[in-house]
Amino acid sequence: MCCSLFLMTAKQIFYTGRVQGVGFRFSIKQLAKGFEITGWVRNLPDGRVELQAMGEVEEVEEFIREIQDSHLGGFIREIEQFPISLLENVSGFLIN
Repeated sequence: MCCSLFLMTAKQIFYTGRVQGVGFRFSIKQLAKGFEITGWVRNLPDGRVELQAMGEVEEVEEFIREIQDSHLGGFIREIEQFPISLLENVSGFLIN
């Protein structure tokens, strides 16, 4: 009898472009409903949007791809992505 081990990951992503004032965070929250992930998204004072997402590796990667492939991709000029420690005390997906 064998069981599969699911690898968890967490990513921090910074989106630059026309990403504030266009419903970017709300749209990301709506997209997150289709994935088994936890995390949050927030506006930064410098005009960027920060996203932190945690879940199984494939689920997080697919979520990130979905953001870029959705209508939001047209607002994004630059993406910076970093691996981070697994998120603690976070449930669901929130707009901060």
